Formats: sequence, structure tokens, C-alpha cells
Amino acid sequence: MSKPIICIGAAFVDELFHASEEMLLATTNNAKVTKTAGGVSRNIAHQLALLGVPVQLISVFGDDSDGDWLKKICTDAGVKLDASITKEGLSGKYTGILNVDGSLFTAFISNSATQLITPYHLGKHVELLKSASFILADANINVDTAEWLLAFSNDSGVPFILEPVSVPPARKYRDVNLSGLYLITPNEDELPVLCSEKSFFTQQQVDEMLQRGVKQIWLHNGKHGSALYGPGKSVSLHAPEIEVLDCTGAGDGSLSGFILGKYLEKDDAECMKIAHTLSAEILQVNGAIATHLDQQKLLELVSKYYPS
Repeated sequence: MSKPIICIGAAFVDELFHASEEMLLATTNNAKVTKTAGGVSRNIAHQLALLGVPVQLISVFGDDSDGDWLKKICTDAGVKLDASITKEGLSGKYTGILNVDGSLFTAFISNSATQLITPYHLGKHVELLKSASFILADANINVDTAEWLLAFSNDSGVPFILEPVSVPPARKYRDVNLSGLYLITPNEDELPVLCSEKSFFTQQQVDEMLQRGVKQIWLHNGKHGSALYGPGKSVSLHAPEIEVLDCTGAGDGSLSGFILGKYLEKDDAECMKIAHTLSAEILQVNGAIATHLDQQKLLELVSKYYPS
């Protein structure tokens, strides 16, 4: 059996309010509401499973109806939950307020409980972690847990990927020793808070991350595309021009596509094309998952967005 991708971090109920008109402050706004399964690590695990990749998710679920619903969605998609935690109380929720153009106005996270994913808990599942082809964690987890995972990665040789998620969780990792980290995936807002104040320009920030021992930095610049940096190399790729319906999960989808490419032993440039293709498809549907795609369809779509 192929080695699984292990995703560690948040699983949320995503409740999204789509504004019907331009947002007005301090008053009532009309909106349409959608409810989907979310959470960065959960989204990535779900998408990879739909793309035919074996996946284990280590996350936290409440013992409420939302938790049961989230677990069923995961298992129905093919995601295994052998090392996940069920806690007493409410499941985590992500409440997003979207502008009329689908971009994010603001968002709230409640009842995350990712602090329950401790080094002690992971230590009970070392054999599972050793079986992985890649380990991915989102920055919602505690710093000491991420440090434990990085030490495990350096000892075991299993590549570890850290997804910063957003500015507040990314900021926690500014002073953390990241030596040996296989990949970190910030956007243009998250990269500066990962670095010291003396690194003002993007190239300085990238250089600082490399000097701290990070092997690769994949910098996302929204509609402008992305760039992958490593010692002595950089690869950049433009983003496809599309009409955005819902921005939720586009970054998660992009990382899912990149990991799929690595799982299939593609080179960096091809991995980025797969990543951008999947992200573009997610931006054109409601919710964070491209349920209309399997691996073959996704790979065929790459030539649509990036013709030779």
C-alpha cells in the first residue's frame, strides 16, 4: 500500500455569509448563507482523498452533531481518522463574511481545540507518522507540537510541510527554529510576520527563511501567482485569469495540488501548474473542495490553464 499523506490541524464547520451587495459597516447587510466542511488540514486531506491519494487526518472533533457530520464527510471521502481526537463540547467553526465579489471581508474561528493535538498525543502514534510520505500541519497547532513534528521529521526523514494559515497563527513562528523544514507556504501577508523586522523586502524575507534552515519557501501572491524559492533556485508561475465565485479554500486547494504533484514525483514547475489549476477550479465553486474533480480530470485540466 502506498505511503499516506498525514495532515495535522484544524477541522471546522465553515459557515459562509455571501454579501448580496457591497458591504456596509455598522448596519445590516443582506447575505446568502452556505454551510460546508472546512479547516485547513481537513480541507487538504479531503481534497487529496478525492484525488486518489491515501490520507490520514489528525484533528479534533466535538462530540456534537456537527462533529458527527464532519467525521462522516471525511470518512465518506476516504480520509482515515485513526489518530484524531473527539472532545466533549462543540466542534470548531469558521465563520466567513464574503464581499459581493467572493473575496474575504473578515472571518472568525471558534472552538478550535487544536491545542489538544500535543506532542504526547502524537507520540502515541509514532508508527503511523513513520509510515507517511509527507506530513503536513497547519499553523493553528501549538508551537511546541510543530517543533516536535520538525524534530521527528529531521530524525525520520519524513518531509514536513507547514502551512501558515493566516497572519495571527503565522506570527507564532517568528522566533521558532525551523531548520530542516521541507516547505513553508506563506502568502504576501504571512511572510513578513514570519521574519524579523530587519527583513523589509520580500527577497530579504526569503533569504532570512533560507538562512534559518527552511529548505523551500512557496510564496503565494493571489491573482499574481506564486514563486517557489530554495537555495540557489526560484520558480515562478502566473495565476490563471478566472471569475471568482468564492475564495474559500483556494490556498488549501493549491497546496493539495502541489502535494499531489510531489506524490506523483513531478518536478517543481509541474507541481505548481497542478496547484494553480486546482486552486482555479476551487475559486469557481462554492466551498473549499473541488468535488467535481478526480486525479485524471485535474491532470487533464492543467493544459487548459497552461497550454504548452
